[in-house]
Amino acid sequence: MIKEVKGDILLSDAKVIAHCVAPSDHFDSGLALSLREQYPSMVKDFRHYCHTYSPKTGANWSWGGVGGIQIVNLMAQEPSGSKSGKGHPGKASVSALDHCLKNLAEWIKDENIKNIAIPKLATGVGGLDWDDVKPIIEKRLGDVDANIYLYSQYVKNEKAAE
Repeated sequence: MIKEVKGDILLSDAKVIAHCVAPSDHFDSGLALSLREQYPSMVKDFRHYCHTYSPKTGANWSWGGVGGIQIVNLMAQEPSGSKSGKGHPGKASVSALDHCLKNLAEWIKDENIKNIAIPKLATGVGGLDWDDVKPIIEKRLGDVDANIYLYSQYVKNEKAAE
């Protein structure tokens, strides 16, 4: 079940948050920056993962932290175009997001996840239009046996009515 809410996703009661990044992302803007500030060890582990496995766009990587929190990084964005990898991440694509969400739905099922919070995926730095993204979320997650809290409006420091 998908329930649209407004509020601050970092205040969600869901123990799983999914968001979009690029392979080797620097987590330097938007929700990614907030997650980096709150869970610096996640970013360190993500960098290690990317250096070890060189993930491609369309892959997912999940991280578990203290207190049972899990962050699922959906790599729907292209990596930085610079050879050093130090540039800004590229834009997301509808096909990469669709692939990530298909994998996320399977992961939710396999892990028996009951509640997950997601923002308006790939619409910030990712550059996709919400009118293109929302139907993909509904298609891939609409029938998942979990509460999907879709944070369609960000309100800083406000707990959503999940």
